[in-house]
Amino acid sequence: MPAQEGHVPSGDRDEVSLWERLERPAPAPRTTLTARRIAEAAVRIAGAEGLDALTMRRLAAELGVAPMAAYRYVSGKDELLELMVDFVYGELDLPAEAMDWREAMRTLALRIRDVLLRHSWVTRATWCAPTPNQLAVPERALDALSGLGLDADTAMAVYSTVTAYVHGAVDAEIGLTQMLRVRGWSSREEARSGLASQMTWLVNTGRYPRYEQYIGDATRKDDPQWQFETGLDCVLDGIAARLDA
Repeated sequence: MPAQEGHVPSGDRDEVSLWERLERPAPAPRTTLTARRIAEAAVRIAGAEGLDALTMRRLAAELGVAPMAAYRYVSGKDELLELMVDFVYGELDLPAEAMDWREAMRTLALRIRDVLLRHSWVTRATWCAPTPNQLAVPERALDALSGLGLDADTAMAVYSTVTAYVHGAVDAEIGLTQMLRVRGWSSREEARSGLASQMTWLVNTGRYPRYEQYIGDATRKDDPQWQFETGLDCVLDGIAARLDA
């Protein structure tokens, strides 16, 4: 969940970060509008209507408050996005401290994927500044790697490699889902049928024998969970081999 909520004096916005402001105690009496309520409402809108539909005016209507009310907490859409991303990452259950490095990294990757698939708009929030709940992720990962004797740069490279795989795989999965929706297809099987004539022509050129073999032999085409976990294990196997060397 977002950090402790507090009133935002208007003159402070250019001097301190959103998170420092929100940790200040709120004046009494506390208003019914809080940073958490703002984040929840904004996440609801983004999930139902897409990130482009989210405006400060649309948010105010969702909250049932005056259009300027949210500005007591955030200076605009950039800070609103920080609140939203922090709220989403607050759903992430970090791996237990008792796990070894590989189990912890694998668990973390699977759980990040689940969160991103539930909130696909987060993958578009690449311009968002780091938030408290986001920073808890590399903190836990680096802690899991801390007993391996790695220098700081290598440990971060290991973490970044795993999360780069997660984000790349999730982006591809979300992209496929969006393509199905845009074209009016309800499943991957229906997509294959819709693309059959084009794919048949391409394969029949004889230029793609390995891909043709894949089409005929593969049995996991519609199993994104297996595909993700197999790719993840390949990444972790590579890291483990390098560490052993």
